[in-house]
Amino acid sequence: MSDERTLDLLEAKIEELRQLNSADGIDLSKEIARLEEKLDHLRQKLYANLSDWERVKLARHPKRPYALDYLQSAFEGFYELRGDRVVGDDRALLAGLARLGGRTVVVLAQQKGRTTEENKERYFGMPRPQGFRKARRAIQLADRFGFPLVSLIDTPGAYPGLEAEEHNVGATIAESLLAMAEARVPTLAVVIGEGGSGGALAIGLADCVLMLENAIFSVITPEGAASILWKDKDKAKEAASALQMTADRLLALGLIDGIIPEPLGGAHRDAAKTSAALQSELVRRLAELEVIPAEDRRRRRDARYRAIGRFRPAPMRDPEAPAAPEGAVRD
Repeated sequence: MSDERTLDLLEAKIEELRQLNSADGIDLSKEIARLEEKLDHLRQKLYANLSDWERVKLARHPKRPYALDYLQSAFEGFYELRGDRVVGDDRALLAGLARLGGRTVVVLAQQKGRTTEENKERYFGMPRPQGFRKARRAIQLADRFGFPLVSLIDTPGAYPGLEAEEHNVGATIAESLLAMAEARVPTLAVVIGEGGSGGALAIGLADCVLMLENAIFSVITPEGAASILWKDKDKAKEAASALQMTADRLLALGLIDGIIPEPLGGAHRDAAKTSAALQSELVRRLAELEVIPAEDRRRRRDARYRAIGRFRPAPMRDPEAPAAPEGAVRD
């Protein structure tokens, strides 16, 4: 958003005045208060009615907290498990044990990088087959020991490169989906940034699915949809609206179970506040899921995902109507 630059400059000016106020003994409190009031007014105006495309940009904001940030603040004692025991480790998809609200949980988390080097290591948050095999290993571990499973989703999608195809990425996504569908433990997924395609679904087939307020969740990126539908990436704004990918729209459609609020301007404006809200909601939702018997949870999970989607049956053809000419296509 173009006006975000104005907010950043105003915040920098306020911080500069605060430093002068404390260092030189000059009373600048009135000027600081005036600028803070102006900053708050501009934020309210800018973020009051965000478009779908503006929420996409917030979900991708480079300063937005990533999975490791939440693992350090909302969870305790994260102990990472590495490797798929077949090919190697995938740094885009993290798995391990942690403490949440006094209970041990297994965590799956997709991690992006903040620098070029980190993004090369993390494959820009796009898991490869070894990542999905590691996820299945962690899901089975959670089931074996009766630990609830929490997924933090933040990926544009599964890695689309030749290496992934050589190692059968489609099958590994399917195996991860099957493991989540069969899990007897409570499962909870949260889209913390981008939730893209099979890369997100592979660890997101949960009993309860939540989204942060400015996260997005879709079968394809707006740019990808625009390229396919209009052959024009500049139509990404229109695609973002058509895809119904924002949290409020998905909640209205019944595809997610709740929205975790973010500070005004996005999660990056107050990461600590966002983390506290995430932790509180995770603890509450897990407590609700744990009182449901395992078989009931599995039945509900099965019914939940079978009920998603709509289809229109083909109209019945009148048997007395003349047959269509060979090669013709009926409406």
